[in-house]
Amino acid sequence: MAFPPTSPPFTRALTERDYNEATPVQAAVLAAEAAERDLLVSAQTGSGKTVAYGLALASTLLGDAESLGRPAEPLALIVAPTRELALQVHRELAWLYKYANARVVSCVGGMDPRAEKRQLADGCHIVVGTPGRLRDHLERGNLRIASLKAVVLDEADEMLDLGFREDLEFILENTPKERRTLMFSATLPREIVTLAKNYQRDAFRIAASGTERAHADIEYRAMRIAGNDTEHAVVNVLRYFESPGALVFCNTRESVRHLHAILLERGFSVVTLSGELSQSERNHALQALRDGRARVCVATDVAARGIDLPNLGLVIHVDLPNDAETLQHRSGRTGRAGRKGVSVLLIPPAKRRRAESLLSIARIQAIWAGPPTADDIRKLDQERLLQSPLLTEPSQEDDLAMAKVLLGQRSAEEVATALVRVYRAQLPAAEEVSDPGGPPPRQDYARNKHERGPASSGEPRAGFNAPENTVWFRLSVGRSKNADPKWLIPEICRQGEITKREIGSIRIFDHETKFEVDAKVADKFAELIQRPSKGGVFIGPTEAPTGGSGGRGPRKPYPPKDREGGGKKVWERKAPAETETAPPRDDRPKHEGKPYAGKPHREKTFGDQKFGGKSYGGKPQGGKPYRGKPYAGKSPEGKPYEGKTHEGKPYEGKHREGQSRDGKPHEGKPYKGKPSGGKFAKPWSTNKKPPKGKKGPR
Repeated sequence: MAFPPTSPPFTRALTERDYNEATPVQAAVLAAEAAERDLLVSAQTGSGKTVAYGLALASTLLGDAESLGRPAEPLALIVAPTRELALQVHRELAWLYKYANARVVSCVGGMDPRAEKRQLADGCHIVVGTPGRLRDHLERGNLRIASLKAVVLDEADEMLDLGFREDLEFILENTPKERRTLMFSATLPREIVTLAKNYQRDAFRIAASGTERAHADIEYRAMRIAGNDTEHAVVNVLRYFESPGALVFCNTRESVRHLHAILLERGFSVVTLSGELSQSERNHALQALRDGRARVCVATDVAARGIDLPNLGLVIHVDLPNDAETLQHRSGRTGRAGRKGVSVLLIPPAKRRRAESLLSIARIQAIWAGPPTADDIRKLDQERLLQSPLLTEPSQEDDLAMAKVLLGQRSAEEVATALVRVYRAQLPAAEEVSDPGGPPPRQDYARNKHERGPASSGEPRAGFNAPENTVWFRLSVGRSKNADPKWLIPEICRQGEITKREIGSIRIFDHETKFEVDAKVADKFAELIQRPSKGGVFIGPTEAPTGGSGGRGPRKPYPPKDREGGGKKVWERKAPAETETAPPRDDRPKHEGKPYAGKPHREKTFGDQKFGGKSYGGKPQGGKPYRGKPYAGKSPEGKPYEGKTHEGKPYEGKHREGQSRDGKPHEGKPYKGKPSGGKFAKPWSTNKKPPKGKKGPR
């Protein structure tokens, strides 16, 4: 649809940028019923909302005038969640308000705050920034907002997810109450609706985030790859599509660094973008993509929002995103503003179910196929060479003269061969990759998952019970290196490019492990395991193990279950022998004041001495009394302890309060021992030395 009528400065700016048709969100924001009202807009990324609210603010900031006056205090405040998005909004508004003589200033984290302070002091019309930096300038008095007419919250849901609620509320509470508030969000959760009710006045709600519209210009492809072919698949996808700009997403910074090194080695012009880079390094990377100096950007999810590259036609998900919303935001970097784009998901066999779930939640119909092969890429190279500017552009006189010289000395076939070599030398070489194929039908999986035995069992699984259907292989690790099926099975699947369904029983020995592989994939498995191992585990063919020695063997069957009793396990009780008869309870001996007639307590010994314990009836057992360490000052015979006594003599050990254990004061000399700590740090004779010949006080 055509753009609604705008003032001449904006019409001129839009014409220069070839904006001939308005997107749905732009048309809705510029409608008559939305004029001069607070707006709550739900719009997907890439829907053109920056231009939408830029045009919506024009009537509020300019009124009937065609240009803004001398810059002073800001008239509009734009808040964005990330530095990249804020800088992108700054660039968009700069060209949109170019002929309206507007001065736009950015205030984002990672940049020099002193330079931002000077720009704010010089005056401006629009300020674009991140929540934390804007709040800092407000608290320091650098940003004066008394003349503010409008506030825009861009990607409001993302700002709440990043924990900027407190900063947003601080900014909104300190802005003039009569301002106009425009809130844009990809989704409208309860927190966004609550924020709108608290800080907007009779907001006009616009829903322009239809799922079909958001994915209409993006072609999704789900590519099946082997577990150890990820890097090769990335190379082939980049070579197959030949997009001027491509974003490759990984989940961790380490994966970004690793893939960046591999692509550089293959000859790609590549940059990185992750949270560990400074703002200056991020700006240089993005500018290299815009200038064409770099073709590929390997990034984490920090680039999933707020990046708009005009030539970005390809997005590759090396690692699957954590949720469907992140998948949409990653893919939304391409297919923007009516341009076509491709989003490729690289899916190893172990991640297929999760990928299907993500696509289903996002309501995305993807094309499932294997990765581009080397033959497919060579065929495309031939077609691209025929359409290359080397052959299509008109030739100069110098070029024709050189061509005649070459044809005079070489044949046309030799000259054409040299041209092909030069063309291919500029391109990274394609890699050999394989398509692992799809999983077995769901109904087979549902039937077999209960029939197959456990991976660590010695019993063969269902489908592997015939010797002719399996082939045995060995691993170079065993019990001595903590071999366990939990990590052995993924290693086997990775090296042999098979799934765990194609692995039979596993037998773990002291220094090696033997396992079965389905005969249908055994030949391919044997060929792939000849490649060098990355994990230090080596695999090779072997003979089937004989007997059960060394293996774990099958598990013991569970006891029968009582199906009618709620599924609880009921163990079989052993019935008494026929000759055994239990005496009636009334005939059993009782404790009626008499000693227990049963077996007395077992005698305990301490070295060569026996403890003279007592039976239940109170009679002592045989043996001598215990002659160990006495207790409470008495020996076992009851005689007084023959150690230190208190028979008139002062207690010579350590004591407290200056008294002996019987409570009487000492009649001898004052206590000469070491004083105790704490409140008894001083001796009881005080710190003063008594006069010579006299006793000190007690």
